[in-house]
Amino acid sequence: NLRWRSFGNWTCPAVIYAPYGAYLPGGSLWHSQANESALAHYPGLNVLIPSTPADAAGLLWTAMHGEDPVIFLIPKHLLWAEQEYTAPIQAVPLGRARQCTNGSDVTVVAWGNTIEKSLEAIAKIDNEISVELLDLRSIVPWDKIAVEDSVHKTRRLVVVQEDTENCSVGQMIISHVTSTPELWNELVSPPILVSKANVMIGYNPIYEYAALPDVERIITAIRRSVATKQERAVVAANVDRGRVVSEPEFAQPGSSAFAEATADKPPAPTATADIRKRRLQNITVPVMGEGIRSAKIVSLLKKPGDAVALDDELCEVETDKAVYPIQSSFAGTMGEWKTKVGDTVEIGQELGTLFADETALADQVQAAAEVSADRKTVEATVPAAEADNRGRHARHYSIEPALSPTITRKLSRVIPANLQIDACWDAIQEAREAAKKKDGKNAPSPSVMIAWCVVRAMEKHAPFRRLMLEDDQIVQNDDFDLGIAVALDDDRLATAVITNANKKSWPEFVKTYNETVAATRGGRIDAMNAPVVITSLGAFGVKAGAPIVVPPSVGTLFIGTAHRQLIRNKNTNENAEVITVSLTFDHRAVNGAGAAAFANEIKKQIEGFKIPEGKIGAVSP
Repeated sequence: NLRWRSFGNWTCPAVIYAPYGAYLPGGSLWHSQANESALAHYPGLNVLIPSTPADAAGLLWTAMHGEDPVIFLIPKHLLWAEQEYTAPIQAVPLGRARQCTNGSDVTVVAWGNTIEKSLEAIAKIDNEISVELLDLRSIVPWDKIAVEDSVHKTRRLVVVQEDTENCSVGQMIISHVTSTPELWNELVSPPILVSKANVMIGYNPIYEYAALPDVERIITAIRRSVATKQERAVVAANVDRGRVVSEPEFAQPGSSAFAEATADKPPAPTATADIRKRRLQNITVPVMGEGIRSAKIVSLLKKPGDAVALDDELCEVETDKAVYPIQSSFAGTMGEWKTKVGDTVEIGQELGTLFADETALADQVQAAAEVSADRKTVEATVPAAEADNRGRHARHYSIEPALSPTITRKLSRVIPANLQIDACWDAIQEAREAAKKKDGKNAPSPSVMIAWCVVRAMEKHAPFRRLMLEDDQIVQNDDFDLGIAVALDDDRLATAVITNANKKSWPEFVKTYNETVAATRGGRIDAMNAPVVITSLGAFGVKAGAPIVVPPSVGTLFIGTAHRQLIRNKNTNENAEVITVSLTFDHRAVNGAGAAAFANEIKKQIEGFKIPEGKIGAVSP
């Protein structure tokens, strides 16, 4: 640290502003970690983590006017948050916690993303337990006085953090509380740490949310803290590591057991608590890709009382991009639906309940792991000769290549190049909403609208009306087809071809698009003479890609999922929802400047799209 090395003569007024944490899937182990404990380890570094837009602005102002280096960690999902703020921004002092709720039964200390989760937990147990929630905001320096005062009042402590348990800020806070004599004498239950498990964040959203603290774990920790009272000699910091465990029966607030547990007198000896496992499982809206925050219920596939197998489809929801089935993570019996067809639901919202008649999914995975370990143990005892003999008679399967030999041969002659451009999504969204109000379920999808925009761009850019023939001859047509890549079962791919795409009116185009794609999914194979093919993995949350281009086509367009990012608008930066259009083209038929002009025309068509009326215009020369 420059200030320390120079005996206070030098300063280091630097602010490093960086995205932080998870709860916004897709970052995995590269972009979804919470590493504040590692940064807080170094003397001289101030570490800040806001949880609201107002705190972010106030803390940033203070950091920018300080003389020491600051690591400013902004929770990524906070970049999506909107908060109307008419008053001037107030500077937030470093090392000053914010009291979010006032309570008397238990103190909860959290920061960053876990503040939102803690507030949700408190709302669910409203009027049951009085919770005082402190938003630490500043990790270094941290507000010891606020934490001490609150624990003096409630005599209980729960710390919720997104970071891993090992050597963490949460452990530091608990260590401080339990090593301070005045606080130690006040505590009536052991402090509890709710943290991410000691694992990396998985790429699959299921693994990500399984590792992170959630509302139910926070509620469980609060109830355990309030319902537990132990002799001072056995008080120790409990840690909730996110493991699947059987939990003791808790005394419910208002009951005689609760009154006895929270009384000042030492608890009477009790028998071992009954062990129970919860069978009721909630059905919630899963994460369906970055930028997707809500969906519409289009069908309920199970009725109350129906048998449900693992991975059964329970219902279907529709976003602007696709229809997604929601599958069951448990086997059991369908409980009740808490929504109906036509409702708009948010990501994470509870849809209904299911009575599981098997262990939790985590237990199933653990059982599978144990079986796998047993098999490895058995295999290790098999003599080498026997293992070799077994290997010779092992059953093998012949797998077809993902690309046919014909396509592979054609690709060997292509000279590919790729470019990408972002297009604002607002016009397509507005057109989609207008069409849904007018036509309901028959409204054209965003994919159809984008395909229409591509056709209009092809009309204006002759190089993308060309075909590359087998003998490397290049031909150009005024009338042309459009290809749509269609995913089939068993990871197969086919191309639906809209013939004479430029000659069709809007109603004809929509009808032909839907019928052609459906026929291709049904097994029909079209003659492939489309200069451009459109493909997309937006339903999987993929933002951008570099598709291959297969002759006779001269270009392939990859349409990514809609996502938010900063874009330049005149002299300002705006947070807008965009799609990334990735164009791969065959350099034998098209040059870079022509491809860039074509991509810009597609962008222009998408950003200015309106539902067409009447017939389309003539092809430009």
